[in-house]
Amino acid sequence: MRVAVVGLGWAGRTIWLPRLAAHPAFRVTAVVEPGPVGAEHVPEGAELLADADLLGPDVDLAVVAVPNHLHTPVAERLLARGIPVFLEKPVCLSAAEADRLAAAERAGGAVLLAGSAARYREDVSALIEVAAEIGPIRHVDLAWVRASGVPDAGGWFTSRRHSGGGALVDLGWHLLDTAATVLGGPVRFLDVLGSVSADFVNDGARSAGWRGTEGPDGEGDVEDTARGFLTTDTGVSVAVRASWASHEPVDTTRITVEGATGSATLVCTFGFSPNRRVPRLTRTRDGVTTDVPLHGESVGAEYVRQLDALPALLADPASRGAAVTQAHYTISVIERLYAGARAPRPRLADEATALAV
Repeated sequence: MRVAVVGLGWAGRTIWLPRLAAHPAFRVTAVVEPGPVGAEHVPEGAELLADADLLGPDVDLAVVAVPNHLHTPVAERLLARGIPVFLEKPVCLSAAEADRLAAAERAGGAVLLAGSAARYREDVSALIEVAAEIGPIRHVDLAWVRASGVPDAGGWFTSRRHSGGGALVDLGWHLLDTAATVLGGPVRFLDVLGSVSADFVNDGARSAGWRGTEGPDGEGDVEDTARGFLTTDTGVSVAVRASWASHEPVDTTRITVEGATGSATLVCTFGFSPNRRVPRLTRTRDGVTTDVPLHGESVGAEYVRQLDALPALLADPASRGAAVTQAHYTISVIERLYAGARAPRPRLADEATALAV
């Protein structure tokens, strides 16, 4: 497949370009980046372009990894021209943007696929298998907590206007996508409660130095931590915590699934941070906890596995509309959680006065 990589920020340059160049199913024929680009980032035979609108009709797939606020505008134009798009998360920053992407997908007859790779992890797949064996699911608890990992402090990642949000949009998108996968598909949430905080976002010592993309000096206006509690229309509760930084010593992803006949817990580390935990999956029933064997895989293997699946997904008529439908559910939850977290809260003194009256 002839692929164009659109955007050479950290994700495009570090995650997608090298894996696409090494994958036998793909050939990178174009790289799109308006800023300066080193020769090492342009594969042999690939064309360097300054704008995605310059891509020709010979492109089989555009992998879009531009800053968040450009996801929808860039993908929308490509889809409307009939160019299939693989779009990095977050797919969109509002339900209205999801509607625009759906309209562009229909108008151009192309397929939109989403780049949320957590479901392609070997340990997550094993967790889903165990979850199917413990009876009806009652509760899912998901947390991705970094010790220190604020990305690009002072850059676009910590600017609400450019990123759409902080840890919830970044890490929380993966967690909500994983919740939907565990629960068997797009989930309708009736109730969404949440809170956000920003204790670390402007602390330079808490930056994700391993990304090698320190931003300019500046103040971030997004949250570094978000917590949410959700309930589905089938009565399942879901708790979510996403933190770019914390007081923990190790970056940890923890997912617990509670069922009618047992529970399962996966402890690992999503993403590329070197401050990691060795994945461990356990199952508990009647007070007895046992380990579920994991084969183990290299960091980032889920992204290669997602690339393995792309050709078949692009060829499957059922793919059309599926990613944007899931994205609509996900961003709607994020919007509702932000709205609730930012709503004015009565002071304790006001509450006391109200109770006295």
